[in-house]
Amino acid sequence: MRTLVHISDLHFGRLDPRTVPALREAIVASRPNILVVSGDLTQRARNAQFASARRFLDSLPVPRVVVPGNHDVPLYNLMARWLWPLAAYRRHIGDNVEPFYADGEIAILGVNTARSFTFKNGRINQGQILRGCARLDSCGSGVTRVVVTHHPFDLPGTANNDEVVGRASMAIQEFARCRVDMILSGHLHFSHASPTPVCYGDTGYTALLVQAGTATSSRRREELNSFNLIRIDRPLAAVERRSWDNQRRDVTVINTDRFRLTPAGWARLASGP
Repeated sequence: MRTLVHISDLHFGRLDPRTVPALREAIVASRPNILVVSGDLTQRARNAQFASARRFLDSLPVPRVVVPGNHDVPLYNLMARWLWPLAAYRRHIGDNVEPFYADGEIAILGVNTARSFTFKNGRINQGQILRGCARLDSCGSGVTRVVVTHHPFDLPGTANNDEVVGRASMAIQEFARCRVDMILSGHLHFSHASPTPVCYGDTGYTALLVQAGTATSSRRREELNSFNLIRIDRPLAAVERRSWDNQRRDVTVINTDRFRLTPAGWARLASGP
């Protein structure tokens, strides 16, 4: 069994400071095997914001897979944006913007979808997909395969279609061929979990599209600050959404999506508290 904590959209520089110690305590208490961070660690890609984000990550004694988001690319410093878009991220968070973790049960591939030529949207290219699938294929057929991006492959009903990562359909087809089990994303400040056929039809192998809400940002949109706790015990998987309620001063389980692995991929079992 593997337990993942999936957090996203920390936005150091524009966060609710009350959420940070609560999130740290909740992560430590859940005793995850791996921490996954799907981008937007900062609000404006400033050194001080990255330094604060790094101190937070270093306070969590767990292996981590972290990818950048569009907010981790400078917005107003145009020279840095075009010439060195992830220089501060590399300096403070990690030089590898597409990290990889693997053990005997799980393989997690980070894919950078942040681009300097667009202010908000993201993109994935064929080279990233082919390189990623080659790394995942080297891990064996019994290993759960997870891809982490910032920009999502699925949208809630209120989101704009242009917020899906660019070339999503092509990526989903290729990921199905190399039997990716889960794609973890953020960006929308909205948590969600669904099998790929809901958006993409039959691809030959059903993966789970899992989005995390914003863990600590004060820009919460329509839901509370939250993160995902994912338990994988093949052939079963559960995605718990845990939210921080400032009024209750507590982190609680809001919803759980459960899935079972079949020969065709992952199928939903039930949802509930």
